[in-house]
Amino acid sequence: MPDISIYFSAQAKAFALTFALALVVGPIIIPILRKLKFGQTVRDDGPSTHLRKKGTPTMGGIIFLIPIIIVASIYYFEYPQMLPLVFVTVGFGLVGFIDDFIKVTRKRKDGLNPSQKMLGLFAVSTVFVAYVSFNPELGTDIILPFYGLEHTLELPVWIFIPFNILVLLTMTNAVNLTDGVDGLAAGITLIVMVFFAIITMAFPGWSYVKMFSSIVAGGCLGFLIFNKYPARVFMGDTGSLALGGAVGTVAVITKMPWVLLLVGIVYLVETASVIIQVVSFKTRGKRIFKMAPLHHHFELLGWKETKVVGVFWTVTVIFCIIALTALRIMF
Repeated sequence: MPDISIYFSAQAKAFALTFALALVVGPIIIPILRKLKFGQTVRDDGPSTHLRKKGTPTMGGIIFLIPIIIVASIYYFEYPQMLPLVFVTVGFGLVGFIDDFIKVTRKRKDGLNPSQKMLGLFAVSTVFVAYVSFNPELGTDIILPFYGLEHTLELPVWIFIPFNILVLLTMTNAVNLTDGVDGLAAGITLIVMVFFAIITMAFPGWSYVKMFSSIVAGGCLGFLIFNKYPARVFMGDTGSLALGGAVGTVAVITKMPWVLLLVGIVYLVETASVIIQVVSFKTRGKRIFKMAPLHHHFELLGWKETKVVGVFWTVTVIFCIIALTALRIMF
């Protein structure tokens, strides 16, 4: 079991710099989005409290994507291995940006059709997973839970590639579904990326992942200043797809896709609630939840948005601690 010596110098500086840049970018981007009338559309069958959100600027993921790109560029020469992770994050964000742009310019709830969006995400995922699979320094093994970071299971390439593409596509869709309450997706992703920053302190070979995780976490915290209740801006698919890509790539690179079942428990439950709701309605004509994803169910039960966010953040922290135990990390 590896011992971890925690030094906050490099990653803390990157975290703070990304956070500070997001605070600078936010007041610049939000008025531009307002001027362009890139406002959020609200589903008619959603919670009535969300109707006041109509017109709130969307595509706000730009607020943390720009700082992430800038800070990653600053640290690129020291951590060039970050490039593939940034590639997926920005690539997924670009697909989301196109989707958002179509929505706001054509004033409709749907942007890219599902097949177009999936094709874009699939293309980016395939390039990244192929890079990982055929990189001798990374390999196709995964870390086993409850056995420590040094115990891995080697997967054949023909299993490893489709499995990890599925991980990336599932994760980005899960984060997208979670992004429905002020501060929820950004806050949970902040916690998850801090978790990965801690885990990657275990081995020097993961220093670039530690740096990337810290950068994304800083961007999320900066965005939360503008996205906390009542939100001044929404991240849109531009942000949610990008964050899903960031979380997914870190899980794949660190050989821990299974850990997303723990640290990403809220993502998982939100996605499961939608699947259960759809299957139940189509097969029985009945709904299990008052509304899906799950955060809307609790809202219709009378929970305030801040309570939903607070509870879901707390659950994420608890499951991150469980994941640390499962990995047998020693401090």
